[in-house]
Amino acid sequence: MQPRVLVTKRVYPEAIEFLTQHAEVDYVSDDDGLSPAELLERARGKNAIVSQLVDKFTRDVIAQLDSSVRIIANVAVGFDNIDVAAASERGILVTNTPDVLTDTTADFAFALLMAAARRVVEAHEFAHSRKWGRWTIDMLVGQDVHHRTLGILGMGRIGQAMARRGTGFAMQVLYHDAVQLPCDAEYSSKERVLQESDFVSLHVPLSEATRHYIGEAELRMMKPSAILINTSRGPVVDEATLVRALREKWIGGAGLDVFENEPRVNPGLLECANVVLAPHIGSASVDTRRGMSMIAVENAVEAIEGRRPKTLLNPGVWDSIASRRGA
Repeated sequence: MQPRVLVTKRVYPEAIEFLTQHAEVDYVSDDDGLSPAELLERARGKNAIVSQLVDKFTRDVIAQLDSSVRIIANVAVGFDNIDVAAASERGILVTNTPDVLTDTTADFAFALLMAAARRVVEAHEFAHSRKWGRWTIDMLVGQDVHHRTLGILGMGRIGQAMARRGTGFAMQVLYHDAVQLPCDAEYSSKERVLQESDFVSLHVPLSEATRHYIGEAELRMMKPSAILINTSRGPVVDEATLVRALREKWIGGAGLDVFENEPRVNPGLLECANVVLAPHIGSASVDTRRGMSMIAVENAVEAIEGRRPKTLLNPGVWDSIASRRGA
């Protein structure tokens, strides 16, 4: 009997073509996603689930999954939508899609930085408004990026890629992370990064420790001209406080690709001229999104065919499975 795989949301067609060569595929081919109840119903009898960040695999949902489920293969580098500990307790493998989106996301983070610093969105809207009557010396002046200080909070793959882009603009790069890394950027305290940086870019994963990692205390540490960039996860920033900071000019601006209650955007942010907003498209290039889709389905196939998936988040589960087979 062929293995059975649930794909919870639309992915690139190449991924489905690959899956159908290895398994019977239950494909939710639209963008609406599944409710928890629908997810559990469609997952019944499946050996693998290819999920996306909107699928919430809470401890309660995981507890109700069929014992047939061997893997949850997430089409994202972040996995805060999955309770990995609960999955591990059930012996379910969990994978993500790192590396393929590193440079693409760093490109977009730097694009947000540039757009916020040089007021690109305001300039675009002004040019389209047909109100441009003359050139003036201070029309839409912004902030230089070159030779300024870039602060990075979270020096994982994407943070390091962001640092390389800053170096290319002759920026001084400061960073803070739980681990000090051998790199050209200067390791600093979180406080120093916030106090001295002209641009602060967030690249920490979402966890209980990083929820509201940037709140009032942190925003008040930043320079009045500083710009905050967030391409990690929305809840890393206390969004209501950020609105106050932008309105009251505690900081100079922000560039945001993620939001605390996606897809809802805080109405206060929509009223701020000094923030550039994007709808969670940091990894949205054709090649990268296709690559993410393929990595996820390849992970699913590896698991259902009895091989170790390449980007495994809970290797202890695999070790346990391998040990039982050896016994």
